[in-house]
Amino acid sequence: MSEILSVLHLDKKFRRIHAVKDISFTVQKGNVYGILGPNGSGKSTTLGLLLGTINPSGGKWAWFNKSGTTAETLFRIGAIIEQPNFYSYLSAEQNLKIVANIKKIGYDQIDEKLALVGLLARKKDRFSTYSLGMKQRLAIASAMLANPEVLILDEPTNGLDPEGIIQIRELIKKIAQTGTTILLASHLLDEVEKVCSHVIILKEGKSLFCGRVEELLSPFGVMEIGAHDLIGLTSCFVEFSAFGNYKQVGNAFEIELKEAIDPADVNAFFMKKGIVLTHLLKRNQKLEQQFIDLTRHG
Repeated sequence: MSEILSVLHLDKKFRRIHAVKDISFTVQKGNVYGILGPNGSGKSTTLGLLLGTINPSGGKWAWFNKSGTTAETLFRIGAIIEQPNFYSYLSAEQNLKIVANIKKIGYDQIDEKLALVGLLARKKDRFSTYSLGMKQRLAIASAMLANPEVLILDEPTNGLDPEGIIQIRELIKKIAQTGTTILLASHLLDEVEKVCSHVIILKEGKSLFCGRVEELLSPFGVMEIGAHDLIGLTSCFVEFSAFGNYKQVGNAFEIELKEAIDPADVNAFFMKKGIVLTHLLKRNQKLEQQFIDLTRHG
């Protein structure tokens, strides 16, 4: 798997604000990377630096093994960094023709990209008649016109209703299946978890984690257990090989599992120890909890 992007010690200061602090990560071809962090974490600034719209204070990066961001590099990248900005009185087709002229490419891809984003039947309609979700999908069609190798999206579901969010999510999955590498900046953990293979977590300009989503989550899930005798319950944890790190949540414990385990076996184990469980639940670990833990202590 070839390397699309490498970032080393990227840094940016705006007078008193240190927006990006010594960030390093790599992006491999064909994956979907979620750049995740709360507002003010440096997501948009990082993307602006990598696209050459913001000058760095330090560090370096390389697209396609070529240092920095050049005009040639940008032709291989499709990006939506701000809100969709088209001529309201023109149709979707007419707006995309203008984009094609700017990019110096033909019109032959317009219908294909409109079909990709589900807007082919509305291509003659004025942009002003489009919903916010449709406008966002048209922006993605615009970014995909030149068949870029990389698609960069900054908060693509901002302001959308649940239906619009689902449409954008499915569209991202569809584009990823074509082999396009995607960088998706978002503060919506649920969306990142559903579409991304990798995640880069930022907090106050610092990188807290970069890797595959499953590396951040327990592959065997999490178990919640509770009992009236919490002291007796925890004293048995060391005897159970499947139990990993744990923490108390109210009157129960949340435990990372180190191996596959049947809840019935857990219940039987504690029954033999004379401990009656009042709560027993096995579930998949959520990115949200890991994100909260990382950003709280990172």
